[in-house]
Amino acid sequence: MDTPIDPITATTADSSTLHARFTALRDDLANAVIGQSELVERLLIALLADGHLLVEGAPGLAKTTAVKELAARIEADFSRVQFTPDLLPADLTGTDIWRANEGRFEFQPGPLFHNLLLADEINRAPPKVQSALLEAMGERQITVGRSTYPLPRLFLAMATQNPIEQEGTYALPEAQLDRFLMHVRVGYPEAGAESRILRLVRERERGSHGNAVPTKPQMLSQADLFAARAQVLDLHVAPALEKYLIELVLASRDAGRYDPALAARIAWGASPRGSIALERCARARAWLAGRDYATPEDVQAVAPDVLRHRLLPSYAATAEGWDGERLVHELLERVPLP
Repeated sequence: MDTPIDPITATTADSSTLHARFTALRDDLANAVIGQSELVERLLIALLADGHLLVEGAPGLAKTTAVKELAARIEADFSRVQFTPDLLPADLTGTDIWRANEGRFEFQPGPLFHNLLLADEINRAPPKVQSALLEAMGERQITVGRSTYPLPRLFLAMATQNPIEQEGTYALPEAQLDRFLMHVRVGYPEAGAESRILRLVRERERGSHGNAVPTKPQMLSQADLFAARAQVLDLHVAPALEKYLIELVLASRDAGRYDPALAARIAWGASPRGSIALERCARARAWLAGRDYATPEDVQAVAPDVLRHRLLPSYAATAEGWDGERLVHELLERVPLP
């Protein structure tokens, strides 16, 4: 499961070398997942910030392809689970198997013990199964019976959900949504990207019928990933910027200081977990951009994805068509920049 990491190797790579490797990874992914550059960036941010993604979009928008292509380029194992109404928690966590010839139980790990996990259409499984995944995300461990098993050091879950089909689904409660680092919404590609997608599919189909040997993508080691995470944590965040991102979160709880009408539209604001996620994602975005410091633009760029699932609109606001994303944009307009 978890590849052994050499602590010396993990700490000796310089920043420019690591950044070059991540830039190459981003460019390679962008060529494999055409028209979804923002999703590719968010996947890399989640890797660097050690968090999990909830990705929402219509069928056929490369949500599954994105995480599969990422897994093919990282020194890690991958598992995909299709969530269905008849799925059981043990189908994720694993279970104890009785070995009659040895007179003992043996634990058989489930898909959650892989480094990268795709939970496809998470809202189609009942709450019991969702809770098994969200416990693993929050605690980085699995409890089966009386035994607790740690998960790999590298563990990223990407859950998807379909926004256009609600029959037979189980919406994630707000408290469980808070476990996701970001809630990313993906849209349709532009005309130029769609044309490139058609060409890519044709080229792949020709290759599958011919004798051409597919090019193996360059792999990113776990040592490089953990070293990059350490550099992200060391990235400079000015006190004024930290105050700004905290003020954004505080304003989600008490927007009356800026706009009483907006305060009436927010039933519940972001928790301290939102502040932590906002800072981590801003740091990761700045590092991907090749900077050793974060800026207000980094905070503003990731704020909608970090906060949209953490802000709960009031009943009146929901009736008027407001959602978490609109509330976040209103806060960004009202909270002054540092």
